[in-house]
Amino acid sequence: MNPIIAALMFPGMFLLIFLGIPVSLSLIIPAVVAGWFAFGDQVFNQLYGSLYSATTNYILSAIPMFVLMGAILERSGIAARLFRTMQLWLGRLPGGLAVATIAMGATFAAAAGVVGAVEVMVGLMAIPAMQRFRYDNSLIAGTICAGGSLGTMIPPSVVAVVYASLAQISVGELFAAMLFPGLVMVGLFVLYIVVVCILDPKKGPRADDPDMRLPVMEKLKITFSGLLPTMLLIVAVLGSLMAGIASPTEAAAVGAVGALILCICYGKFSLTVMRESLAITVRISAMILLIVAGGIMFTGIFAANGGSRLIQGLISDMGLGLTGTLVLFLFIVFLLGFVLDWTANVLICVPLFLPVLTAAGVDPIWFGTLVIIVIQTSYLTPPMASSIFYLLSIAPPDMKYGQVCKGVVPFILVQFVTLTLVVLFPALATWLPQRIVGF
Repeated sequence: MNPIIAALMFPGMFLLIFLGIPVSLSLIIPAVVAGWFAFGDQVFNQLYGSLYSATTNYILSAIPMFVLMGAILERSGIAARLFRTMQLWLGRLPGGLAVATIAMGATFAAAAGVVGAVEVMVGLMAIPAMQRFRYDNSLIAGTICAGGSLGTMIPPSVVAVVYASLAQISVGELFAAMLFPGLVMVGLFVLYIVVVCILDPKKGPRADDPDMRLPVMEKLKITFSGLLPTMLLIVAVLGSLMAGIASPTEAAAVGAVGALILCICYGKFSLTVMRESLAITVRISAMILLIVAGGIMFTGIFAANGGSRLIQGLISDMGLGLTGTLVLFLFIVFLLGFVLDWTANVLICVPLFLPVLTAAGVDPIWFGTLVIIVIQTSYLTPPMASSIFYLLSIAPPDMKYGQVCKGVVPFILVQFVTLTLVVLFPALATWLPQRIVGF
């Protein structure tokens, strides 16, 4: 056991990341080197145990099914139907297309659960629509980044699945805890957009074209065919999980099968759609699960070298008290969000922080909700925000990096407001989980 080796693991990991090494290998390589000091030539047996633990974790097996559900909905054109439905009802509001984009982001986040996929898909549809009505580029960028980031906060979130598996808490209860804060965040996003566009109509003009003026019965028909089936699918997945009817894996399988049925019913099923959906699922799931395995190796070797005692000792010596410790832990999560993928962030922070907080009597469900809000906020925060680079990869040439950064700032502030509300009113996160049957 060598605390100095444990302390050097983090600089080694960041050095590898900055050199362009994939995150999973940046976790595994320091674990191998540091593990040699703790276990000698038996280190590979220890690392194999970590790998076996990741591959046999029952909760993590839900991830591929949730990813497949979102991939089928996106590749089959169902997402485009959803966006058109949102446009029909919301487009004539001040900033209506931006509001529709947030609503679309929230809805598809509940169907996909994968942040980057939500943002890219929403952006490809929303950017041309908003630019056609001369929306301000900063508002367009901020709206798409914020809407895409909801894949972190709106259940069923893959982030929450990984967090729950590490913290050994109920996935259903964590989903329930995230639900009200997620809805509050969406409401505040919409409120900001409407108020800004009322004060300055040039930022987000009302969209007024023949599609927006369809008769009410025609709109209802489009809504029934385009929105209702997807909403029923989302309710079936989350409802079965939160009510305790299905396990996380079973609920995810229900979602994947339901998405496939919708694809067939809409006449969009083809071998090409399935091949592309399966390819996306394999690629994203393999990336996430390899990072999970690397993270388990990293934290296991860190603990074996006395890292956990080192953290606890530092916290004790700082004398921060419970509130100060909570603020410090959330600040570290926020800083790591600048340079680490959310998976690695969760995998490093949860095993280190949770024992300290559990000993202090902190509700792990409430703290998990705070961590997920902070991860979502760091995902939006310049200069190294993942959401900004996702958007720039699909943005037109006239949308500049500076405009994107300017656009996301108000939405970051809204997320901090949501975090503050959950801190001041813990019942936002704890009331619903206390009234459901979780797994």
